[in-house]
Amino acid sequence: MGKVTGFLEIDRQVGKYQPASDRIRHFREFTIPMSDAEVTKQAARCMDCGIPYCHGPTGCPVHNQIPDWNDLVYNNKWEEAIRNLHSTNNFPEFTGRVCPAPCEEACTLNLEDAPVAIKTVEQAIADKAYELGFIAPQPATVHTGKKVAIIGSGPAGMAAAQQLGRAGHEVHVYERESKAGGLLRYGIPDFKMEKNFIDRRVEQITGEGVTFHYGANIGVDIPVEKLIAEHDAVLYCGGSETPRPAGIPGVELHGVYDAMPYLVQQNRRLGRENIESVAWAADPILAGAKHVVVVGGGDTASDCVGTAFRQGAVKVTQLDIRPQPPEKEDKLAVWPFWATKMRTSSSQAEGAVREFQVATLEFVGEDGQLIGVRCCEVDERRQPIAGTDFIIKADLAFIAIGFSGPLTDGVLNELEDKLTLNVDRRGSTNVVANDKDYKTSVDKFWTAGDVRRGQSLVVWAIREGRQAARAIDEALMGSSVLPR
Repeated sequence: MGKVTGFLEIDRQVGKYQPASDRIRHFREFTIPMSDAEVTKQAARCMDCGIPYCHGPTGCPVHNQIPDWNDLVYNNKWEEAIRNLHSTNNFPEFTGRVCPAPCEEACTLNLEDAPVAIKTVEQAIADKAYELGFIAPQPATVHTGKKVAIIGSGPAGMAAAQQLGRAGHEVHVYERESKAGGLLRYGIPDFKMEKNFIDRRVEQITGEGVTFHYGANIGVDIPVEKLIAEHDAVLYCGGSETPRPAGIPGVELHGVYDAMPYLVQQNRRLGRENIESVAWAADPILAGAKHVVVVGGGDTASDCVGTAFRQGAVKVTQLDIRPQPPEKEDKLAVWPFWATKMRTSSSQAEGAVREFQVATLEFVGEDGQLIGVRCCEVDERRQPIAGTDFIIKADLAFIAIGFSGPLTDGVLNELEDKLTLNVDRRGSTNVVANDKDYKTSVDKFWTAGDVRRGQSLVVWAIREGRQAARAIDEALMGSSVLPR
């Protein structure tokens, strides 16, 4: 514990944002970095609790040793801090930017609404490590002769590839797209995380002996059975990409789209890639000078809001069927778990109109073109309230109500008679495997990430990739020194 009285003497501070009027003019990150001295002061606020809920089951999914590296930062031991952080998290620069920080919700100081700025310190450690040259390839010194294939290069696939490569296995990552990252690259907007951070990690992982194969659509261009036959183990990290069906009349109108094609297109533009390769929507989707409605209240919906503002939307309205949550939670009833309370994302703060406890009844069109969205208020059972209908003007509408599982035209289609799948109460289809050995019903075939657990956070994908790597290493070698 660096400073015993730090939490009493130092106020919580996090990185400030550029003003909304400035940041909507570009797609770059807009958080103003804090100085090393400011970060050190924030690290000094850590209380070194007897039971640190921040990295327990209620806090960090990868079990970051948060009090330890807060103390190291306070003592200006940046190299030791990144070494400690990397022992649990392969990509802290990702999570330091896009994680919602359940660790801060679980912080003891959150009982007073002033948790340690854990996410800010984490990002600072990773960025400082790159600045000082502490992050470099760590190739294995002993090679096992075992060959592992990984399907998908999202955070789960990348984490598993790095762990297995360092264990001495020959690792091949097969990616459908032209670049690595999965939805981390193509779904999350650049203003939340610029893609050079992914490129730097790919360069490091490649330097550790891992081979990336791009434009390789497994189950479509390359049979899964071929991969299984040619490798000692195959890990499926295909993600959760199938949009959840909305069942709203009028979805066929021009101007109504699922959220992901819109976000993928914009990320491809910024990455100077061909947008016509987006299978879901070949035509350009642009919000400039339009009234936009976003159906859904989650992170993907918020990403659509921020992207629309940056493209020049006239007005953006976000519809959420859930009731407006309270401004403040009951700490004694909820802490240290994630609380349901009013949260405003940076994109929503840029001027979005938010409608709560509202159902989307119909997309209204004229000559095949969207002109409005018919809505109504709902009761606590989400049933329409008579006489509350209203129409919102809309030239463009995005449906962002989540994902129902992996795409079915590749791996699942080829292995449908062999692979055990699970359909949950919301109709989501996931590949069955437990979180101990991550083994599927197909021999030599493992799975991890959103394709197993359903849509989730980047930090959960990293955790699953790391744990699956440990399970595979143990299965191939009889034992493993990789951490779980």
